[in-house]
Amino acid sequence: MLLWRTKMSSLRRLTSCLRLLRSSKSAAHHKPVRWTNMLYTGVTGVTGVAGVASGLLCAVPFRQVDNLSQDSLIKRAASLVTDSSSTFLSQTTLALIEAITEYSKAVHTLIALQKRYLDSLGKLTAAEEDTIWQVIIRQRAEVNDRRDECKRFQESWFSAVKLCEMASEAAYTSGAEHASITVKTNVQVAQTQVEEVQKLSVDADKKLTEAKVMEVQRMAQHAASSQSDEEDIPEAYLRED
Repeated sequence: MLLWRTKMSSLRRLTSCLRLLRSSKSAAHHKPVRWTNMLYTGVTGVTGVAGVASGLLCAVPFRQVDNLSQDSLIKRAASLVTDSSSTFLSQTTLALIEAITEYSKAVHTLIALQKRYLDSLGKLTAAEEDTIWQVIIRQRAEVNDRRDECKRFQESWFSAVKLCEMASEAAYTSGAEHASITVKTNVQVAQTQVEEVQKLSVDADKKLTEAKVMEVQRMAQHAASSQSDEEDIPEAYLRED
């Protein structure tokens, strides 16, 4: 008995929705109306025709009940734009900060590997030297990948900042001053956070440049030392019998 009542109730909801759709089509020929989306949800688990009513989305004409003015509607829309722009900015800021942090870590790891190799010059076998070089090459590839990732997220972040600035201006001209101020504040906070983390990458790049200069100098010294050692060998040992 309870199941029968549930099915009948769902059918009545479906019938009402269909009638409303028919009436909305005829009303559309007479005078313009505003539209909104209304979601009619049926009873969970009902099968047959009643199940079709579950989650049925009906676009029906909706007359303003609270008599909002066009200015008020524009303010609401502008506020929605600032909210979505701020969300985009927040996500791109988080991605950029993480990318820069990972790039800085990769650079410092590469510097440490290069320093270890330079400290071991002349003490390694050919196999050990080749192993270290393979690790350094892989780390250099990681640094390049992280750098490309930073550039990609930075472009998205720049777009988010510009979008927020445009949304702030649109909100201000629409009279939504609070929304305009809020998104401006979000931009300022994001710029401060990115500037702080960018100091890490600048410092890492500076140290990497210094490490490259040191590598060139040490390699030159090692080559000169090796050549000097060969010249110190008596000529008698270099002659072939």
